[in-house]
Amino acid sequence: MDLSLLSRTVLFKGMTEDELASALLFLQAKVKAFQKGGALLHAGDFTDDLGLVLAGSVTVERHDAWGNRVILGQIVPGGIFAGAYALLTDEPLQVDVIANEDCRVLFLHLGSAEALAGCTASWASRFTANLLTVASRKILHLAGRSFHTAPKTVRGRVMAYLNAVSLQAQSREFTIPFDRQQLADYLNVERTALSKELGKMQKDGLIKTKKNHFLIL
Repeated sequence: MDLSLLSRTVLFKGMTEDELASALLFLQAKVKAFQKGGALLHAGDFTDDLGLVLAGSVTVERHDAWGNRVILGQIVPGGIFAGAYALLTDEPLQVDVIANEDCRVLFLHLGSAEALAGCTASWASRFTANLLTVASRKILHLAGRSFHTAPKTVRGRVMAYLNAVSLQAQSREFTIPFDRQQLADYLNVERTALSKELGKMQKDGLIKTKKNHFLIL
């Protein structure tokens, strides 16, 4: 396992190589590979493992009983998923985690918040602080999605989302992590309505777009 790669992730930030190696041993680290479309976790499952994406990407999705899909987010290399569920081991997952492309994922056994808090190793306090940072970013991400889906019109949702991505990129030109269907699922709108609205927005001189690349005019 490439420790130098892991040391650059938020989860292991600030750790020495020895501390990182000790953390991986304590957390029973294991790497698994998944093919595009494969399910890493299913809604209703229980897990005590946190996942950290090493390569590729995964989507966190919510499916209802009628087959409708809502994408809550996409996790890219260095990002984690299922952290809250891994600490709250009696809480069933409310989401599915699906491989967006061929990917490799590092799973870390947390067990419970109490088990992690009871560890006195030098790396544990740093890991806990980093985990809190990651959790805070997750909260901000979910809050951001609520802003993106709050407008009642398709155009309003698209503009809210593109504005947020532009602010994050600090540029009016950027590439989003979603294809058209994924963006529609993320914004909770129909794909045909989304494509139609993007065409209108280009015609109105608001944006230029090609596939998942955008320029705000």
